Amino acid sequence: MTDSCQTHELELIRSFIQKDRRERCAYLLSTPKHRKKFTDALAHFKWLDERFAHSIPANIAHTAIEIADLLRKKGAGPKAWVISEISSIDGQELPLDEVMEEIWGSQMGTFLSCIPGKLGYFEGEEMYSQRLLERP
Repeated sequence: MTDSCQTHELELIRSFIQKDRRERCAYLLSTPKHRKKFTDALAHFKWLDERFAHSIPANIAHTAIEIADLLRKKGAGPKAWVISEISSIDGQELPLDEVMEEIWGSQMGTFLSCIPGKLGYFEGEEMYSQRLLERP
């Protein structure tokens, strides 16, 4: 894993995961042998720091393209780092529009890191689980 990718993952954990779960999450993600334990837990992920994980009202964005546009308006670039239950996209930097189309409504837990520790997105299995992850 490159330094940039590791930065995305560590900063996402530091910024958007509950404090008492950060060390465990970092360990699981940094160990290839245990990464699947973390990604399998994303479907019903309960460790988001709700201070920085905001639901996205339908009048703001309710499609994959609208969410990608919202992320870009907040500073996201053309690509995002992916941590996902979907093994074919996990651990990769992918075009934001393409990855959003793939995960939108898939009911597969996924984090997108757009700006390390500052801007991201989460979607789990449950309806209305979509969260804009944003820190000042």
